[in-house]
Amino acid sequence: MQVIGIVAEYNPFHSGHAYQIQESRRLVGADSAVVIVMSGNWVQQADCAIADKWLRAKMALMGGADLVLELPTVWATASAEGFARGAVTLLDASGLVDHLSFGSECGSTESLVQIARCLSSPSCQENIKKLADTGLPFAQCRQKAAEAILGAEAASPLARPNNNLGIEYIRSLDALHSSICPMTIQRRGAQHNGVVVVRDQGGNSLSDPTAMPMPQFVSATQLRMELVEGHWDQAKPYLVPAARALLEGNTVGLPGLERVERAILAKLRTMTAEDWARLPDSGQAEGLPQRLERAGRTCVSVQEFFNLVKVKRFTHARLRRLILRAYLGIIQAEIPDKPPYLRVLGINTRGRGLLRDMKERAALPILTKPAHARTLSPEGQRLFELESRCTDLYDLCFETVPSPGREWRTGPVVLEEAPDER
Repeated sequence: MQVIGIVAEYNPFHSGHAYQIQESRRLVGADSAVVIVMSGNWVQQADCAIADKWLRAKMALMGGADLVLELPTVWATASAEGFARGAVTLLDASGLVDHLSFGSECGSTESLVQIARCLSSPSCQENIKKLADTGLPFAQCRQKAAEAILGAEAASPLARPNNNLGIEYIRSLDALHSSICPMTIQRRGAQHNGVVVVRDQGGNSLSDPTAMPMPQFVSATQLRMELVEGHWDQAKPYLVPAARALLEGNTVGLPGLERVERAILAKLRTMTAEDWARLPDSGQAEGLPQRLERAGRTCVSVQEFFNLVKVKRFTHARLRRLILRAYLGIIQAEIPDKPPYLRVLGINTRGRGLLRDMKERAALPILTKPAHARTLSPEGQRLFELESRCTDLYDLCFETVPSPGREWRTGPVVLEEAPDER
């Protein structure tokens, strides 16, 4: 049996994600198993996930996954490079995965492999450094350096977000000398972060989604908007069966980062330049921490903070990640070089067999119960404690705040399902 690995946020799991799993199985084999490495309660866009990691793991199992592993927050909230490195390291360390499947705009694995290996070459890395010294944003530096070697057309996929993430997966596989084979599924429907508005002939938005055919796929961004605004009927067609009931029945409701904005501002007002410099990717060499300290001491909102800090070479996404890591208290010194354990978030019947195999083959300790964290190395214990803190701070984003310590009380989701019941 072949095993397919997928890296995801599933924020939330939707029909496009189900399509990726189905298409991957079609290409690899209908009886293939699927292992997911999924972001926990915080996601790469520096936001709280629309539902906690256990509920999202359950929806992934309902949508075709067999085993869900956690990507710890320190990698889940990193740049594309760090996100990919952490996730691919976990898939490789599981000892299970034969193929890494990911979505892309271009749909060509060969093109992405060519760009990945170009970017990793010494000459390209030297060019990127030279361009960065001129003050250009990092993404532009990479694009220009790749174009100089491959030509504009061959390097053009690098400009699209899913292509770019796929390239980082491939680079991580190469760096690990992994035997996992990359494969890509072309993204269909709405673009990454895209929002589709269904309108009538007069150009007015339709309140009734049945008034005209709905798109086959929408982005997770649009689904989150519909869910937060209470448009459950519009979201339902894109969720796995029974997911609406799970989300609506969630006793603590849906989280919102705005509920902790004052807590974030309190943190920003107390941070010195030295505190900012301890954060990952803080721009210390460019003098950004001093600018961050000044903005934190004068702003009256998070948006004003962004306006005060705005610098051409630092993207809004990078600044959002810095603020989130400040709120969570994630400093560079606390981030291990690689994940120190494999945390199981969810499992089904087929996944039980995968777990048995993983226990024999894995290169890292496996956590199936929170108590197992106490048997980890000191580095692993520190990371689990940090994850517990991140969950407690995530829970403040709910209108009804759960009791602290959920990380230590919550075990994996188990979905009892025979493999032939898909």
